[in-house]
Amino acid sequence: MSYLIVIPAYNPKSDLIEYVDTLIANGYRHILLVDDGSRDECRGIFDTITSKPGCTVLRHEINLGKGRALKDAMRYYLDTYTVNSRNIESPRGIITVDSDGQHTAQDVFKVASAMDEDPDTLVLGARDFDSDNVPSKSKFGNKCTIVALKLFIGGSISDTQTGLRGIPAEHIERFQGLPGDRFEYETRMLIDAIRSGVKIREVPIRTVYIDNNSETHFHPVIDSIKIYSVILGTFFRYMLSSLSSFLVDYGIFCALIYVLGQSDMNKGRSVWIATIISRICSSLFNYTVNKKIVFKSSRGMTTFVMYYVLCIAVMAASAALVSLIGTTGFPVQIAKIIVDTLLFIVSYRVQKQLIFKS
Repeated sequence: MSYLIVIPAYNPKSDLIEYVDTLIANGYRHILLVDDGSRDECRGIFDTITSKPGCTVLRHEINLGKGRALKDAMRYYLDTYTVNSRNIESPRGIITVDSDGQHTAQDVFKVASAMDEDPDTLVLGARDFDSDNVPSKSKFGNKCTIVALKLFIGGSISDTQTGLRGIPAEHIERFQGLPGDRFEYETRMLIDAIRSGVKIREVPIRTVYIDNNSETHFHPVIDSIKIYSVILGTFFRYMLSSLSSFLVDYGIFCALIYVLGQSDMNKGRSVWIATIISRICSSLFNYTVNKKIVFKSSRGMTTFVMYYVLCIAVMAASAALVSLIGTTGFPVQIAKIIVDTLLFIVSYRVQKQLIFKS
């Protein structure tokens, strides 16, 4: 097969030797293992694999994480093979495979076949999390990540944590330069692919969990925090921007009320003036922060017009929906909280994917 099989491994069992034998028997001639700081007792496993035809082992002296292992494998690919080589024997990309036996040789073949059909496509082996053999914590965690990615990043990916991935040669150099050394790196890869417009294709694979997934090196708390910080990082900045804009609005409003209160101006008129001026200032502040810091957009002044059209649309939608819900007898105070929360998320998606799109 004309793809480099990459297997990051940390303290693997001897079953890994048999698995590599199966891959070789199925025609895979380029296999790279990354020993990510495994115990000395595992050295014999890697030595045995190294002696097999077409097999190479990269070794980390200490555990650096799955993300680093994958990036080092990509660097090996870039340094070893010429992407534009006319040698048909040179691998045309990478297929990453987990070392715990979850990915069968037949599923690796599925990914390779999909890459043959769509050479420029990132291919993902997608598991079915509704299967009876999926541990409850894995099912819950994966489904939460799927929803979060779809809601805050975009794209519809049914298995965001799959380790079986087919990466075409043309995308390897960019993926190799992404930050992240552990499990969050795989999430960064998906986000980068979505934002860069890389075509993504999923192929169904067997859902295999050995011994209730007891061999996983995924730390539910630490690794989940890292993954969600990657997915929600922009949204958190968006929330802080909105909060700071509110403080600017409130601060200017209070200052103007104090200043205008020293004159003989009608109180109602001073409230209108303070409200308009403070809202203009806070919206300009919010626009600038969102453009430069939150979404880091380099687009021109069209974003300015689009931003204020969105502001007006959100304001009108809020008033209309709250009024509509109020006609049913539902308390408008509660309705406003619900409606404005939903519109807050909608506004985020519109700004991210349309107004300040890279």
